[in-house]
Amino acid sequence: MTQAAEPSQERLKQELDHLLQRLSRTRLRKGDPPDQALLRPARKPVYLLLRDHERAERLAQQLEFFGLSAQPLFDAGAFMASVAEQPPAAIVMDVDFDGPGGGVPLAARVQQGQEQAVPLLFFSHHETDTPTRLAAVRAGGQAFLTGTLEASSLLEKLEMITSTAPHDPLRVLIIDDSRTQALHTERVLANAGMITRSLTDPIRTMAELAEFQPDLIILDLYMPGCSGPELAKVIRHNDRYVSVPIIYLSAEDDLDKQLDAMSEGGDDFLTKPIRSRHLITTVRNRAARARHLKARMVRDSLTGLYNHTHILQLLEDCSFRARRERQPLSFAMLDIDHFKKINDHHGHPMGDRVIKSLALFLKQRLRKSDFIGRYGGEEFAIVMPNTALDAAHKVLDEIRRRFAEILYPAQPSDLQCTFSAGVVQMDEELDALTMASAADEALYRAKHAGRNCVVRVEP
Repeated sequence: MTQAAEPSQERLKQELDHLLQRLSRTRLRKGDPPDQALLRPARKPVYLLLRDHERAERLAQQLEFFGLSAQPLFDAGAFMASVAEQPPAAIVMDVDFDGPGGGVPLAARVQQGQEQAVPLLFFSHHETDTPTRLAAVRAGGQAFLTGTLEASSLLEKLEMITSTAPHDPLRVLIIDDSRTQALHTERVLANAGMITRSLTDPIRTMAELAEFQPDLIILDLYMPGCSGPELAKVIRHNDRYVSVPIIYLSAEDDLDKQLDAMSEGGDDFLTKPIRSRHLITTVRNRAARARHLKARMVRDSLTGLYNHTHILQLLEDCSFRARRERQPLSFAMLDIDHFKKINDHHGHPMGDRVIKSLALFLKQRLRKSDFIGRYGGEEFAIVMPNTALDAAHKVLDEIRRRFAEILYPAQPSDLQCTFSAGVVQMDEELDALTMASAADEALYRAKHAGRNCVVRVEP
């Protein structure tokens, strides 16, 4: 091997390592395909420092069921040594760890030695006074829990304080009969980090909307065969696109005509030529606001999952895409077993806690490409793109088994819950609605088969 080749190979190795590091930040969930799972970085542990050592060990085991690595530590020395050896993903600290009120200064001391602050959550068995809470904030505490510490509520807080997932880029559809103008607008917005798609034939708009699902539409005012306001009316006829912002981009400088166009389904009017910064700022502000509002409209308030209407829309979109690309698609419905008894015996707050726990568990255990919705009450629905029936059944059955191991603190003894599920794969005879009906029927069979099982509908 020549000396010139050695530096070249070393440089290639460095570039490959850098690429793998970037890929490792995708934070893929459990259940991703094996080739993607290989890219998942080693999980940093969550350090648990509780005065109740037995509770800490049980809590660590419970968090493992959710796919989170947790390590209980029982004295300040072991804690300091562990942090020096491996900085944690987060710290859960009892305010009275290492003596009454000793947890807060201990956490503050650890934070001072870190290049970047470690996400920190404080816990107390009893309600605390304002000075204690203020000290916790000054020590870097980002959350504070009191009372009984259990896995699902702790995981919810940990997700909140450790979440670093970047927001998906804004998606903009440009409809303009001038290919040159459309490409220019695309280039400006793409350079600002947005995902763009242009369309020169307005008749193809509805199909493109269903496929691309934009956050915002930029629309030319004058096009042959279909004007901008006419197309805006067609778009607004579909309930799914009523809230998608439409911005007209045209050389028209007559204010009355601009106002007339905006009254026909438009939200703003930009006049050509327009400065790139003006275009980017207007589009970004409108699209981000619309996405935020849509997220509130399509999400269930208790769990943060998609609501009933939206999960069925996603099923329809995914089935359309799966048929076109000839890819498998599975759909499942889940129902918590004996949920009425949970509410009757332990109260509705416990019922809500179990629902939120299952929602978190599904988000942790399923892929980022899967869609999870709260179908209603204690029922959940899951859309699993590019997933055959065998794989879907295997994943759901594993989730079922692990969920049954979670304990919820209750009197006179801790509570354990299970769920039943029905799963179906799309075929030539099953469209979105019949898939939902078939999965519901399979869930009904699972209930009558004794519950705590997954029933599949064979093609």
